[in-house]
Order: sequence, then structure tokens, then C-alpha cells
Amino acid sequence: MATIERLKKRPDFLAAAAGRRYHTERMTAQGILRSGEADGLRLGFTVTKRVGHATERNRIKRRLRAAVTHVAAALPPDLAGRAADIVLVARRPALYADFATLADDLRQAIPAVTRPGKAGAGDAGGRSKSSSPRSGKRPAAPPASPNKCVGVPDGQ
Repeated sequence: MATIERLKKRPDFLAAAAGRRYHTERMTAQGILRSGEADGLRLGFTVTKRVGHATERNRIKRRLRAAVTHVAAALPPDLAGRAADIVLVARRPALYADFATLADDLRQAIPAVTRPGKAGAGDAGGRSKSSSPRSGKRPAAPPASPNKCVGVPDGQ
């Protein structure tokens, strides 16, 4: 059985958010491979206030922890031994979903977010980076000429 430790520090959560993602209806898994540290998976949970009241959020976290314990028993040794951080961001449907469905989501998410990146992919965890800092947005308006007054006729 694989031992999965918990993520508890904010910098670890932020680092995982910069890595790969795997989305389902019930959760989003974010993961990043660690380098130069002890082997083993570390897992953190995030359930925002938008999901529901504290009792509902706590119930979701308990269900996810139980699903992780269930899935960890069947993880292959090479996957369980990877040095990776994973954050599970739960959504409202995780509260009422079947336990088997949550476990299946985890079985698919863990390998997807912890797979090694392609050579030369950089620190982005396999994400491609665009050369433009404004990728996906409309092009900026051309700058106004500094010698022209806008909206005022010449000579006034």
C-alpha cells in the first residue's frame, strides 16, 4: 500500500497550481513533479466557500480522503513512488457522487497530473508557453501619436 502524505503549506499548493491539470465534473486535479526531494506523493485538498456551508465542505473533504486511501492501496509502485504534489479542488457534485465514481476520477487524475513532461518542456509541467505575453486576448490599440490632439480640430 502506498503512503500518501498531506500538503499543508501554501507555497506547495501554489506550486501544484502551476502544473498539469485534469478536470472532471466533481473535481479538478492539479499536479507537479518535485525534484531533488524524497519520493512519494503528497496530496492537498481545496474546497471553496462557493461549494457550500462548512459542514458540506468538510463532508466533501472526508469523502475525498477516503477515496484517496482506497485508491492508494491499488496504485502501481512506480506511480506511488513518484515525487509529486497533487491538489484536488472539489466541486459541489463531489458531495453527492457515488464513492466508486470519486475513486475512478482519482484513478484517472493521479497518473494524468504526475506523468513526466516532454524533454525541453521547461518548468511548466508540459504546458506550452506562448511568446506573446497577451496570448488569447485582443490586440492592443495602436498608441496615439504624441503630436496630435484627439478630437480637436487643427488650429484651435
